[in-house]
Amino acid sequence: MTTTTVPTGPRTLPPLGPTRKLKVPKQAERTLRNGLTVIAVRRPAVPLVELRLWVPFGRAHLARGAMLSQTMLSGTESMTSVQIAAELQKVGGGLSAGVDPDRLMLSGAGLVTGLDRMLELLAEVLTGASYPGDDVATERDRLVDRIQVAQSQPAHLAREALLKRIYGRHPYATQTPEPGQIRAVRPAALRTLHAERVHPAGAQLVLVGDVQPEKALDAAERALSGWAGAGRVAELPPTPPLEPGPLLLVDRPGSVQSSLRIALPAVPRTDPDHAPLQLANLIFGGYFSSRWVENIREDKGYTYGPHSVIEHSVAGSVLVAAAEVATEVTGPALLETTYELGRLASLPPKPEELEQARQYALGTLQLGMSTQAGLAALTSAYAGNGLRLDFLAEYAARLAKATTDDVARVAAHYLAPARAAVVVLGDAERVTPGLAALTAVRTEPVQQ
Repeated sequence: MTTTTVPTGPRTLPPLGPTRKLKVPKQAERTLRNGLTVIAVRRPAVPLVELRLWVPFGRAHLARGAMLSQTMLSGTESMTSVQIAAELQKVGGGLSAGVDPDRLMLSGAGLVTGLDRMLELLAEVLTGASYPGDDVATERDRLVDRIQVAQSQPAHLAREALLKRIYGRHPYATQTPEPGQIRAVRPAALRTLHAERVHPAGAQLVLVGDVQPEKALDAAERALSGWAGAGRVAELPPTPPLEPGPLLLVDRPGSVQSSLRIALPAVPRTDPDHAPLQLANLIFGGYFSSRWVENIREDKGYTYGPHSVIEHSVAGSVLVAAAEVATEVTGPALLETTYELGRLASLPPKPEELEQARQYALGTLQLGMSTQAGLAALTSAYAGNGLRLDFLAEYAARLAKATTDDVARVAAHYLAPARAAVVVLGDAERVTPGLAALTAVRTEPVQQ
């Protein structure tokens, strides 16, 4: 009889393999006479094409902008919403619309063989959206319901409070209109807003898929060269500098947990400090192996999923850290968070810690480009900020070259706890004593 010896103890992980060189796919670009820039990228994985149209929108009246994106595909002068959807389905496609403080985004996907028809339907909507009264009324009620549900959620309320704390009177300060504002929107106002803001000047159309880039550009030009408009491009002011000040405690009586939000200064993607700051953020709280996760999740059990991320908008960038913690450990969770920020800001990371974060950042970059949808989203986000995919290779090189000294320098500058703006949403009666022992606290009621 043969016996097998089973090894005991932890197994040594194999070393990480070399990072593959980032390859930018074949692409082509053309700016049409009407001002629309079209970027076509070849990604032949499957016979599909992803479409992303970024229209600079600025912060129009918040409620009207939200309603425009909800009803833009509700019909045109010659087609109903049902007919538009049916025509898209014939080519295995679909379209959706959304809006944020920077842009109106129309997104879709379909079979490559149906690209011409998808672009024709896109042009139909861009030039002839009619905002029918019945459809506007229906979508108005649905949007009001969704907003009311969102306003009952702690994460939404904490986000609203943080944005107001960061941006003050800037258009970025408000992410959701009030239900009463939505109820007041009428079809005529949407038609006027469409005429003013939905025009090709400065717009970016991205096509990614199993396409020949030049032929895709030709198809876009045939379909969209007739899209015109004399509206103005809405310019957003720069975001205000982040002001630390006292901790803002938003009182939500009876809450069984607290929503902790911390904002820290950040820089745009093109800034030389961005690559080392991205690595510093990963080491702090940007992925599962980070110090913050290890401390308040794995070691202390204060929360399930703390996370930090650098958010980029056209007018500015900010680093945001978020965690949901039990009410009774609100103070200790903030203390440990401040400790981890201070530790990273004052002590350089270990070489192996930096290398792990670097491998994660480079791998995530490769992964984000591995699908047609991911590549389309990345290309569109970059294009909307004046960048092209070629920048990815440069950025990957910056990540690869960043040293522990680089990361220590940016951490000391951007992640110092004294530079943080802190918001806590929770039961003020229960959490104030613990928080007040750590820092100055300003309390205000929750806005619902």
